[in-house]
Amino acid sequence: MENFSLILAIVVVTALAFDFTNGFHDTANAMATTISTGALKPKVAVAMSAVLNLAGAFLSVEVANTISKGLVDETGIRPEVIFAALVGAILWNLLTWLVGLPSSSSHALMGGLIGATIASAGMGAVHGDVLVTKVLLPALAAPIVAGLAALLATRLSYSLGTVGKQADGKAAEKGYRVGQIASAGLVSLAHGTNDAQKTMGIITLALVAGGAVAPDSDPPTWVILSAGLAIALGTWLGGWRIIRTMGKGLTELQPQQGFAAQTSAATVILASSHLGFSLSTTHSVSGSVMGAGLGRKGGVVRWSTATRMLVAWCLTLPAAALVGAGAESVTDLGDWGTAVVAVFLVAASAAIWKISRREVIDASNVNESEEPAGVVTTAIAAVTPPPAGTVTEDLTATIPAPAPVTAVPDPATPPAAAV
Repeated sequence: MENFSLILAIVVVTALAFDFTNGFHDTANAMATTISTGALKPKVAVAMSAVLNLAGAFLSVEVANTISKGLVDETGIRPEVIFAALVGAILWNLLTWLVGLPSSSSHALMGGLIGATIASAGMGAVHGDVLVTKVLLPALAAPIVAGLAALLATRLSYSLGTVGKQADGKAAEKGYRVGQIASAGLVSLAHGTNDAQKTMGIITLALVAGGAVAPDSDPPTWVILSAGLAIALGTWLGGWRIIRTMGKGLTELQPQQGFAAQTSAATVILASSHLGFSLSTTHSVSGSVMGAGLGRKGGVVRWSTATRMLVAWCLTLPAAALVGAGAESVTDLGDWGTAVVAVFLVAASAAIWKISRREVIDASNVNESEEPAGVVTTAIAAVTPPPAGTVTEDLTATIPAPAPVTAVPDPATPPAAAV
């Protein structure tokens, strides 16, 4: 019983560690566009997001129940299986954070859980219908729906803005910045509602597996509180590497676009949380950012960055599943196997952190560097007409003024007499 109690405590601590990585990995989802457009200062933005993530954790338990009751057969799961799943999810989160790619923490957790469960109890322990309907299909639909909504919202914003553009342009821009702050807060609240629940679900699953709570139980209050605090703390630290990619590396956003992108993403995330879909907030926000980038006339998306993100999305589930399955195979050897996996997790995490110190990205330089434009982006920008009213200025700046003409004296004309 003592050994069991120890492994259960290890699982809870590891789950909260995953929740912490989820927080700083996904800070960009809510605040990258707000920071890149200058609507909020970086540290103020992440502090605001942290508070709202904590509040969102208390709004619902539907997603938590999807994980703890629906994805895998909880009767055949041991705490060691859940520990192995968390190892796969944490390592994938840290690797993608290191390279600045906004991949899905949700799918990393799902992949780790599926791989560890299959390694322990076989394919039959995974509920394929739940995986397809509440994980895979939302993963495909979310970026498309959010992207189209953001594209239409962006075009509508610019159309409405054109009417009173000359009359009060500065006031309109200020209004969009205020709206962007409000929508960013809504995304943060939605993120807490959706992503914090995943850790609640995984801890509840561990408690059920260990006999600490009855099957089909909702997450206890202490689980909700601890998961909310962990994700809020991670958010407060800020995932600056991914914020740079999402805010500057994917497309250039103006306040109107930022407002449209975040409002669209928040709507999709909150709707999915209400329905119990384990949606990736990263997919939703990335899709909405790309849609907003394409919604502005002359706006472009850096498809090289988008392609790398897509590759990371496709690899998330299988990569985390492989690591989770491997970790489960080692923990199955006994207590010493669990200890080996724990040491490996700590050592690998420390190594990734040390590598990240070679190029420090924080609140002071998050907006300084931009992703270089690709061939398609450069070509589109070259043929895009400049905004009205800037042609004269551009020509003046690029065409040099004619050189003064110096008169050449005629040799046949005698010079004038000196006075």
